[in-house]
Order: sequence, then C-alpha cells, then structure tokens
Amino acid sequence: MAVYAEEFDVIVVGLGPGGEEVAGRLAEAGLAVAGVEADLVGGECPYWGCVPSKMMIRAADLLAEGRRIPGMAGQAAVVSDWAPVARRIREEATDHWNDKVAADRFTDKGGTLVRGRGRLTGPREVTVDGTRVLRARRGVVISTGTHASVPPIPGLAGTPYWTNHAAIEAEQVPESLIVLGAGAVGAELAQVFRRFGAEVTVIEGAERMLPQEEPEAGELIAKVFTREGMSVHTGAKVTRVDHHGAAFTVMTEEGSHRAERLLVATGRQTDLAALGVGVIGLDESAKAIDVDEHMRAADGVWALGDVTGKGAFTHMAMYQARIALADVLGEQGPAAAYHAVPRVTFTDPEVGSVGMTARQASEKGIAVRVATTEVSSSARGWIHGADGLIKLVADERVLVGATCAGPYAGEVLGLLTLAVHSRVPIEELKRMIYAYPTFHRAVEDTLGQLGRP
Repeated sequence: MAVYAEEFDVIVVGLGPGGEEVAGRLAEAGLAVAGVEADLVGGECPYWGCVPSKMMIRAADLLAEGRRIPGMAGQAAVVSDWAPVARRIREEATDHWNDKVAADRFTDKGGTLVRGRGRLTGPREVTVDGTRVLRARRGVVISTGTHASVPPIPGLAGTPYWTNHAAIEAEQVPESLIVLGAGAVGAELAQVFRRFGAEVTVIEGAERMLPQEEPEAGELIAKVFTREGMSVHTGAKVTRVDHHGAAFTVMTEEGSHRAERLLVATGRQTDLAALGVGVIGLDESAKAIDVDEHMRAADGVWALGDVTGKGAFTHMAMYQARIALADVLGEQGPAAAYHAVPRVTFTDPEVGSVGMTARQASEKGIAVRVATTEVSSSARGWIHGADGLIKLVADERVLVGATCAGPYAGEVLGLLTLAVHSRVPIEELKRMIYAYPTFHRAVEDTLGQLGRP
C-alpha cells in the first residue's frame, strides 16, 4: 500500500538557532517549509546553553566582585542566594522550558512545525517518529545539533549524574560537586557552583584544563580555580563511578573523590546513524557531516551547525545558516571560511580565542612567531588587579591565531578576530592607535614582542 507523503519545498530537520533561522527565512521568502524538532524550538542555546548558563555566570561574577572589595574599596559581607538565579532562569530565560514563543515565531512566518524525531528515509524524504512521511521538492536542511557525550565509565550508567541540562535546571546548590571534564562547559559550571558555596572537584583526563586552548590559558584557569578553593586534577583517568545513598564516589588511578553530585561535561556528540544519513550516501559512523563551502552535504541536502563538526557554537550555526540559506534560494553568496573562528570560555577570567593555536599552526607547516604578555603588566590590568594574558601567533606577515584571557576577554577578542579574519598586516596593527588605559591596549604591547619566525 502506498504511503501518503506530505509535500513541502524544504524540510529543516532540527530547529536549533541555525535551523530555526533557515526555516524561518525560507518561510518568509514564500516557500513551503516544514520544521522538524524532537525537543524545544530554539535548541540547546536558549534553554540549557548560552543564555541560562551566562545568567548563572553573571550572578557568580557579582559575588566574586563583591568579595574583591576588601583591600581595594572598603569592606563587604557577601551572602550568596541561589533562589533568584534559578527563578530568573525559569521565568526570564526559558519560560519554564516552554518553547511556545519560539514555535509561534516560526509558524507565524508560515512554517509548518512537525513535532518528533526526523530520520532520512530516502532522497529528499524525512520520516518523523517512523510514521509521518515528509518529502521536499527543493531539499532537506539538517541542523540536528549534538547531545552530551557520556563516557563508558564502569558504574556510571544508571546513576543520577548530571549533564549540563540538570545543572542548569538545579533549584539548589549541592554541598559538593565533582565535575568530569574541564572544557568550556565543565569549567564554567564548576566556577559557578563553587562561588555559590559548593565544594568542587574538577577531574580532567587531558594534561591541562581547557585542553583545546593554548596551554597558558588552561594553566591560568587552574591557578585561579585552586586559589578559589577548588581541587583540580588533570591527566586523571577515571576508572569507576559508584553511587550509594546520597553521594557519588569517583575513582581514578591516583585515588578516589566523593561528592553529593556528579556533573559529566566530557564533550558533545551526534548520532548520524539515528539520523539515517546512509540513505544519501554519507558515512553513518562519522563524527560529523562533511559539507562543502556552501553547506552542501549531498544532492538536495544541506547541513549546518554542530552536526558539521566546525565548532559547537551558536555563532557558527548562525554563520552557516546564512550561507545555506543563500544556496537553498539559488542566490550568490560568500563561501564559508573557518580560518578565524572565535570562541569564548566565560570563566573568570574569561578566555577568548580565534584562529589557530601555536601548535596547530606549526602542525600545518607554518613557521610561527609567538609572543605572550601578562595582562597585569598593562596599566589597566595593574589597576584592575587582573589575572590574564595575551598570546599572539603569527606567520611572517599576519596573525593566524590569538588568545586573550582576562576581564572582558570576549570583548577584547573582537579586535583580534577582525585582525585574523581580514588578515590585517602586523605592521598595520602596530601603527594603530590603542586607547589608554584599556585592556585591549595589552594587544599593542604583545605585538611589539613578536620576533622573526
């Protein structure tokens, strides 16, 4: 018996930030668009990622600033209270994890919202929850994002461990917390809960915190965390997890650690087999969908966002969304370029990076020259009493990467992102006028220390 299929111009599978943008813009352009979403319209960022986590970080940073008053501006007694943080996340950021506003935003543009899990079942065909068949005249856009990757540690499965979702939804601060993973998510949340009173232990399998960043950045954050009373263990292999009563025990080759809660922040992953990409000739065992410079993954199929493996950032999904949108509409548009991808870890101090690390550049055969300065050596850094650094990575002519750590590092990063993206000659950067006394003036000091490759 023939299966009835609903016809659309475009099917967008996954309505995270990038998928929602593409689907909404295509609908506004007059196309018949189906948006397929298994969870919440808007994706990870507004409900469990960027927005609520930064609300937590903002609150934690306020506590830290208050505690810095003695010795600089008088006396202060800081008493933390998690209730307003949890309330703000529920009421202002997530509408209690209700996506009606986002869903209505899409349908009001003329899109058709299909709730359920989409799977490719043929060329330009998506089946939702195994029963509802959608077919696209023009093509399919895949924007299904990633989910928390949980390592196969003996004893972990079946325990009430947290991922970032449970941490964001927490209504109370645990007395103690073990964080597995010291990447951006693990580091940010560890510092938040510590500043709200939890005893925090951070365990990272790599040799340093923030292992994707420059070594100096990870070393700086480890120093700050230790000073704030956290226990940091790097190069630590977890051998087993147990949960008895009200506590977790995490065992490593060096010893064991005990805490009320366990946060697993060991990365993100996608499941291409569940998505059914094999029917369009793609490798279902791959870690990501390979796309060309216009986000094309196969004939009549585009992919964008985390699922492409180009960086699990909202700003990456939005960047790729614009490129995919133009190509779906048959318009001339710029090709994707990834030489100047910016990223920020919102610890205190913040860590902002763009482009390649020194190691990555060397591995590409670039004869690099590197310069590093301490933010505290700049006038503003000294005045502020700030921890931080600037590290520049250059070839013979331009910056190919940069890292800045310190107060407002994510904002200082704007200057460095422009320099790397537009390949501004280093000599031109040296001729600029840098406002005094600012944090970004430390970039000028670091440029002056770049030697020959």
